Amino acid sequence: MEFNLQKILKALLFSTSEPLSIKDVQSVIARYHDKSAPSEKVDAGADESPETKVTLSEENGQGLMKTLIDQVPSLLTSTQIRDAMDAIANELIERREVFRVVQGPKGYRIAVHPDYSGWVGLFREDPRPLKLSPASMETLAISAYRQPITRAEIESIRGVSCDSSLNTLLEHELIIVTGRAELPGRPLQYGTTDKFLELCGLRSVEELPASDVLSPNQLSEWIREASGPEHELHDSDMGLAED
Repeated sequence: MEFNLQKILKALLFSTSEPLSIKDVQSVIARYHDKSAPSEKVDAGADESPETKVTLSEENGQGLMKTLIDQVPSLLTSTQIRDAMDAIANELIERREVFRVVQGPKGYRIAVHPDYSGWVGLFREDPRPLKLSPASMETLAISAYRQPITRAEIESIRGVSCDSSLNTLLEHELIIVTGRAELPGRPLQYGTTDKFLELCGLRSVEELPASDVLSPNQLSEWIREASGPEHELHDSDMGLAED
């Protein structure tokens, strides 16, 4: 059997419901070589007996096994695995398959094409898709771009209380408590989760689209100014057109 990285990756993807990371693939390759390594002979210097003599057929079998082992690289680089995954993803798109290879924060997985996800949801009787209120969406966006961020900082930007929105986002595991700020009272800080990244089809928060309104530097400046005395935020402060 000839070594074919793409076919092996397809088999691994179909064999698990969990994300398949690059380290998982490299670990499988390492275990393959560990199990395929020939065992050391005992008493190599002792007189050979008829039972211990290697026959010609055994030599041929060992030679074939060595050839197969030599085909499998001892180490696959991250680039090689990513390129193979990209090739698989492109192949599925070109063939218009009903599934896709998607990459999330924890690795690669097989996913049903969005055009057919409704049928799968009916078959599995999945709950209705998650819908967030505008207030929760605003809170989530601010948390994503400014994380880690405290409740007071979010409220300084939005200008209203965000307790309900934070509770909703925590309940749906879209944000989590990441620590405490080095501020008086040590307030809790919030950040987005891997579930948020998967929901948005992102691998990391660095892939969030650039935004003139929600850039981290601008948000930091608005928070600093909003925390000062007698400051009122206007539309122009938020990068919005004034009436």
